[in-house]
Amino acid sequence: MEFLDQYQKIVADAIEKHSFTNKPDELYSPMNYIISHGGKRLRPIMVLMACDLFQGDLEKALKPSLAIEFFHNFTLIHDDIMDEAPLRRNKPTIHTLHGINVGILSGDALLIKAYQFFEDLEPELFKKCIIIFSETGAVLCEGQQNDVNFETQKNVTYDDYIHMITSKTGVLSAASFQIGALIAGASEEDAEAMYNFGKHIGIAFQIMDDYLDVFGNQEQFGKKHAGDIYENKKTILYLLALEHANEEELSELNYWYSKKTDNVDKIYSVEKIFRRTKVDDKVLRLIQKHNEIGQSYLDKINLPDEKKLPFRELANYLLRRES
Repeated sequence: MEFLDQYQKIVADAIEKHSFTNKPDELYSPMNYIISHGGKRLRPIMVLMACDLFQGDLEKALKPSLAIEFFHNFTLIHDDIMDEAPLRRNKPTIHTLHGINVGILSGDALLIKAYQFFEDLEPELFKKCIIIFSETGAVLCEGQQNDVNFETQKNVTYDDYIHMITSKTGVLSAASFQIGALIAGASEEDAEAMYNFGKHIGIAFQIMDDYLDVFGNQEQFGKKHAGDIYENKKTILYLLALEHANEEELSELNYWYSKKTDNVDKIYSVEKIFRRTKVDDKVLRLIQKHNEIGQSYLDKINLPDEKKLPFRELANYLLRRES
């Protein structure tokens, strides 16, 4: 995965170059804080990879790639506030350090900065990219609201869940690849194929996120263990457990998901049901299914297979992660 390191360095250098020196510090310091703890910065890398695939100018794609990264971090700040999450990437969340008001405002400022990163594109390309970017933002908000709704909604179906994670996670990866392809001058058809590749890889990535919340190495994962169970999140683990649970297990699941509590017995009991109903194996198979669907869209692009190999490697790498 050396190619990934090269892209990460390009993104890291660009982020350092565009770090905030403005005042007041109370607004901009938290923005620098979350951007500097940027994890693997996969979404801006997706923009650059797609641009490279179609022999585009990486310099031209660099600021739009930062737009995706800044937007992503805006969503994380607000997501953490809504989830009352104490940790993000093994670091205290912004609202934990600075309070909710600063979290809201610094998130808003990151969103505005994200839009400014598109301003250097020529008018026609600017319009195309902004349409995708704005639509992605709107859909992502819908996904987040559905995620919140599911906590108290009794009848959440498998299709509801897939729709929600597509909106909340899949579309941002999809848009990253599509925008990178369009900046490089790819055809609408090829850019659409990249969108669908990104969408299904994003779905698989979010399902893996749900899996790791319970079954992952929590020290590496950097989040509170089983936070989704605490929050009564109707994840794929929960939905598959409902489908395969016996009467006694069903009753126990309904009992624990009817209350929001930090009771460790809740985590222990629900995890035990997850293991007994073998949802861990079922979820891993579902992740692989979406990975395969995503990679099938690469086959629609008329380019040599060796050029597409890094995308296949990236998809497989994402789904082997532990953090």
